[in-house]
Amino acid sequence: MAASGGLRARVMAGRWAIAVMIAVAIAISYLDRQTLPWAIKYIEADIPIGNQTKAFLDSAFLATYGLMYLGGGWLLDRVGTRAGFLAIMVFWSLACASHGFAGGIAALVVSRLLLGMGEGGGFPAATRAVAEWFPPERRAAAMGLVNAGTAVGAVIAPPLIAGVLAYGNWFGLASWRWVFFLTGGLGLAWALWWFLTYRTPPESMDEEIATGPAPTLAMLLSRREVRGVVGAKFLSDGAWYFYLFWLPKYLFEAHGFDLKQAATIGWIPYAASGVGSLCGGWLSSRLLSSGRSVNAARKIALGLSAACMPWVMLAPTTASVAAVIAIFSLAFFGQQSWSTLVMTLPTDLVPRSALGRLAGLVGLGGAFGGIVMGQAAGWALDMGLGYTPVLTVAAMLHMIAFALICITIPRITQLDFTGRVLN
Repeated sequence: MAASGGLRARVMAGRWAIAVMIAVAIAISYLDRQTLPWAIKYIEADIPIGNQTKAFLDSAFLATYGLMYLGGGWLLDRVGTRAGFLAIMVFWSLACASHGFAGGIAALVVSRLLLGMGEGGGFPAATRAVAEWFPPERRAAAMGLVNAGTAVGAVIAPPLIAGVLAYGNWFGLASWRWVFFLTGGLGLAWALWWFLTYRTPPESMDEEIATGPAPTLAMLLSRREVRGVVGAKFLSDGAWYFYLFWLPKYLFEAHGFDLKQAATIGWIPYAASGVGSLCGGWLSSRLLSSGRSVNAARKIALGLSAACMPWVMLAPTTASVAAVIAIFSLAFFGQQSWSTLVMTLPTDLVPRSALGRLAGLVGLGGAFGGIVMGQAAGWALDMGLGYTPVLTVAAMLHMIAFALICITIPRITQLDFTGRVLN
């Protein structure tokens, strides 16, 4: 009995070690995508970038990010998690480094397209790895840890990038170029770590019940539950990508931030997002352990997460920098708690054979939500409308997304694709 208990403990420790490794990959992805927003003032010294050009660069990233989110899911369903994640990480790391060679807008656009193409496979790979190693009652907590990587990367970004920008004029190259070279190198180092350590779990650990042939994309999209999750991700990620890509610019322009402030307090909302990632997954898993159904556990946690978001509409009328940081910290906390749970929903709805496809659809919806919101923000700012209308819209999107989930998924449970699939 003691030997059996020791084996279970070792297996569980191995599972959480894998979750930490995946969280590091996600941290690197968020560090990479934060390079342009935080370094933009320095890039503009060499390459002029207006608001709509900034929105276009963000959209270039999100367009290929969303498409490859779907393509990455397809790739992972065919080559497996180990080989797929390795290829994805190497590609996006080289794409990140390529920004450092840019001489104009066109080159930056190409680099953003390539970065999005690579990073689009990251979360489908993370979701699949969690599903491979963790049973359903532990997946939300595991995804919470993985999703906390977004905060780690974003927290590291302001001080790290500020340090490189201040002191990184090496070999006669502008310091902003070294930001991209160094972050790309971190991704390649992780790829080597993954290659040397990750292995697919033994079949005996696979607790999935056979459900017949994997459902196709058409079969998935025929279900209102799937459409509901994709639509909710479209709405909520529209707000999230606006915060992620525009918060630095908003702080610089509306509150007079300088590089020192960016390094010393600009990381706080991102740290709050990491706490939210852990809390959302913990709360859902705790509710399950206390006897709540999957449906109740996920929806209670989602509703509480969405309730953190509307306060952002107060930011434009708040003069205190500390209060503005507190408002965005609450929003980032709620967003990443929400995101952890929405990323867990595919594991609740479909068999693992279709998990990559559904995770891809969900990510595609989120990316295109970010494109729409980003383009609207760029237009509003260039038209002189300011940040108030954009922040007001962003503040309401999670609540609308939660209502959509409740309407389209009356009960969260595994979907049956063996019979009639149309609702």
